[in-house]
Amino acid sequence: MPRNAFGPLELVNLPSELNGSVGNNRAVGGRPQISAQNDVDAVRAWLARFVDTRTTFDSYRKEAERLLLWTVTELGKPLSSLSHEDLLLYRRFLSDPQPVARWVMPKGRKWPRNDPGWRPFSGPLSASSQRQAIVILNTMFAWLVNAGYLAGNPLSLSRQRQRRSKPRITRFLDEPTWVEVKASIESMPNETDREREHYFRVRWLFSLLYLCGLRITEVTNNTMGCFFSRRDRNGDDLWWLEVTGKGEKTRIVPATNELMMELVRYRREYALAPYPVPGEPTPLLLPIGGQRRALTRGAVHLVVKEVFERAAKRVEERGDEFVSRANALRAASAHWLRHTAGSNMAGAEVDLRFVRDNLGHESITTTSLYLHGDDDERHKATERGHRIAWS
Repeated sequence: MPRNAFGPLELVNLPSELNGSVGNNRAVGGRPQISAQNDVDAVRAWLARFVDTRTTFDSYRKEAERLLLWTVTELGKPLSSLSHEDLLLYRRFLSDPQPVARWVMPKGRKWPRNDPGWRPFSGPLSASSQRQAIVILNTMFAWLVNAGYLAGNPLSLSRQRQRRSKPRITRFLDEPTWVEVKASIESMPNETDREREHYFRVRWLFSLLYLCGLRITEVTNNTMGCFFSRRDRNGDDLWWLEVTGKGEKTRIVPATNELMMELVRYRREYALAPYPVPGEPTPLLLPIGGQRRALTRGAVHLVVKEVFERAAKRVEERGDEFVSRANALRAASAHWLRHTAGSNMAGAEVDLRFVRDNLGHESITTTSLYLHGDDDERHKATERGHRIAWS
């Protein structure tokens, strides 16, 4: 293997016979729209479009990086020489990356990208992860064709599946399981200062995830200064949370009375005023110990998983008939709470247009900025039909 031919994308330095400067699938005779003369630079040009959305950038870089390393290492050819048949082989490789020592990181440790122990995989990819990888790579190849770098997309020949209606959401907590999660949270110890701080933080986090249907990144990337109060046509003051989320889209989510009560409780633990002021930089969720910095996405994920594990242990202690419920809790993630929120609102007959806008499934049009009456009704419908009901 050539020196510096295997490693993170930013460290890869390929020899001319592997760098794609004369790849078989390079476009010839056209007017390229990017200045890249080799595959690594072409991939970087594609990734540059996503640098402002960190989670998307990381995901797309990971898939492009894996394919690039596989083709030069296992096939001994440039990315820009890949054929349709090569991509069929690659998909099988994703289900079992071999040799393990070259491709898979040792279990139990995540190596930094600049560490010699870094590897592209943490293990074999599930069927759904394989599909997602191919979707991302198809997007990359199509863009490189449009950019005039490649002559054709080797994935475009893949069998086009008939478009099917999306299946119903199954990754959510049913009512009995959700009740168990809340009961587990409410039974958490809160005697010492640290225990109280953690207890109220968990209550606040699960209130945000469920009542607002937020994604983890929306919790970590937004601040308490995003709360604001607006008077409706009846003279009532309604609280809202303005969230910048996926795709840098902004939406406003009803901050119900329950949510605001939890916010007041949570802020009290940090000796903050009951209500935030516009532009306040305090993160929506804070670390234990009084620091005023945002938690990382990974840290929030661990908090959620710990709560689900605690609930699972409580449930399975009741006997074998509760094992399936405990298993569901261990499989759950923060995103399940978002699906649980949507399912509950729909089940409580909250207008589906309001559910859509609460979860940000579609962008808000310019016209909707003036439909304050619809927004106010959405707030009241959410207040009536979507509750967390802490005891």
